[in-house]
Amino acid sequence: MCGRMATTLPHDAMAQIFAAAPANDLPDVPNYNVCPTVQVAAIALDEAGRRYRPMRWGFIPHWYQKPNGGPLLINARAETIAEKPAFKAACRERRCIIPTAGFYEWTRLEDGTKLPWYIQRSDAAPIAFGAIWQDWGDLGATVAIVTTIANEAMGKIHHRIPVILEPDQWALWLGEEGKGAAKLMRATGEDTLSFHRVDPAVNSNRASGPELIDPLDV
Repeated sequence: MCGRMATTLPHDAMAQIFAAAPANDLPDVPNYNVCPTVQVAAIALDEAGRRYRPMRWGFIPHWYQKPNGGPLLINARAETIAEKPAFKAACRERRCIIPTAGFYEWTRLEDGTKLPWYIQRSDAAPIAFGAIWQDWGDLGATVAIVTTIANEAMGKIHHRIPVILEPDQWALWLGEEGKGAAKLMRATGEDTLSFHRVDPAVNSNRASGPELIDPLDV
């Protein structure tokens, strides 16, 4: 799964990289501890083309009567996304990309201790998460990150991994190149990501600051 991320990259740079027109109300960056229910920036299509716009992290199905009217859906499993009532329409019609510098995952010791890791691309490029979105009332667009079974390297930390898209896959995922996005819902290559232990301070959703992603001497 993916439950935290770091968005440290300037919005103007992200808009240029993804060839998307930026909105005016994007969330503040940098943010080294992005948690569910806050705004993230995402690339989605509208009638004018690619738009770089804010979305609330935590997908809300249209039938919820209130934002907390059911489970908080921050991730959508690739294996079942096309059949789940909450996700199947968005999977076909409303796919988006969330760019980020990196994300956090945790391993758990037998005594229950949670050890955090920071994961980023080995080439230092932005990570492009495959995601889906849904408009919901006054909250506007809400979003979930698509996840799949982890590759061998990431499986040492967690059994799930976000779907990570390469630049030549962005157009297909967004729907600009027709159908076939399902084939992109798989784990990235073994060498795409690198990871290191970070301070357990990030276990708190109130923690902030660039030191959260610094390697921990262990």
